[in-house]
Amino acid sequence: MSFPANRLHRALCMLPLLMIGAWMAAHWHTMYAGAMRLTSADPKWLLTGLLFACLCWAAAACVRQGAVLERLPSGLLYATQFAAGAANHVLPGGLGAHAVTLRFLNRRGIPLDRGTASIALYSLTKSIATTVVTTAFLALRPHTVPYDRLLPDNPGTALAIGGAAVGVAAVVAALLLTFVHPLRRLVTDFLRTARTDVRRLHTRPARILALWGGALAFPLLQGSVVAAVGTSLHLPLPWADIILAYLAANALGALVPSPGGLGSVDAALVLTLTAFGAPAALAAATVIGYRVLTVWLPLLPGALTLTALVRKKVL
Repeated sequence: MSFPANRLHRALCMLPLLMIGAWMAAHWHTMYAGAMRLTSADPKWLLTGLLFACLCWAAAACVRQGAVLERLPSGLLYATQFAAGAANHVLPGGLGAHAVTLRFLNRRGIPLDRGTASIALYSLTKSIATTVVTTAFLALRPHTVPYDRLLPDNPGTALAIGGAAVGVAAVVAALLLTFVHPLRRLVTDFLRTARTDVRRLHTRPARILALWGGALAFPLLQGSVVAAVGTSLHLPLPWADIILAYLAANALGALVPSPGGLGSVDAALVLTLTAFGAPAALAAATVIGYRVLTVWLPLLPGALTLTALVRKKVL
C-alpha cells in the first residue's frame, strides 16, 4: 500500500515544476523581450523594486497570520507565501495561493472549516484595504486622474451592465440557498465559524495589526514595485501617480480573473500609465519589468520552494 502512496507523493512534488515549466515555455518570447528591455534600466532601482517585491510576500504572510488565531511559524509562513506565488500564476483568481495556504493551515492542525474561513477573511480584508488605499490616493490627488481617458464613453451603460450582472448573481445565489438544503447548511455553518473567528481575532491587538497592517501595506508595496521599475527606466511620472495608476489597473484587471492577474492587469496597467501621460513604449517596458520582478524572476525559486515544502510534508 505504501508503494502507490510514495509514487503519488513524488508525482505531487514534481507537479509544480512541470506546471511552471509549461507556463515559462508558453511565455518564453515575452520573457526574453522584457529581459532585453531591462538591460538599459538603472540596476539600483531594479534592486529596490526587488526589495519591495520581497516585502509583498512578507505583507501577505502578515495578513495570513492575522486571519487565524493560532501562532504560525514565521519562517515557514513566509516560505509558503513565496511558494504560493508560483502556484498563483497557474490558476486564476488567486486559487493557487489559497490552495497552498489552506493545505499549510491544515498541516498545522487548523480544521478545514476554520482554514476556509481564514482565507475568506484574508480576501475580504485585502479587498477592503485596497479600496481604502485607492480612495485615499484619489482624495489626495483628485486633479491628476485622467478620468476622461480611463472611463468608458458611456459610463451609464457600463454601470447598468455591471449592476445587472451583480443582480443576476445575487438572484442565482438566493435561489441556490433557498432550494439546495445541503448548500444552505454548509454556508450557514461556514458563516457561523467565520463570525466566531473574526470576533475572537479582533480582541487581539497583535492579530488586528497583522491583518489590517499587512492588508494596507500590500497594495502600496505592489505599486512601489511598479514605481521603482518606472524610475529605473526614467518614466516621466511622479511616484504617487504610478502607484495610483497601478491601483486603478488592479481594479480594472480584477474584473477579468486570470492566473495571477497576468494579461488583464498588464493590459490595464499599460492603459492607465499611458493615460497618466507616460509614453506607450516606456509604459509597456515598465509593466514588463514589473512582471520580471514579481513573476518571472521568482517563478523557478518559488516552484522549487513549493516542491521542497511538499517533499518535507509542510504542505
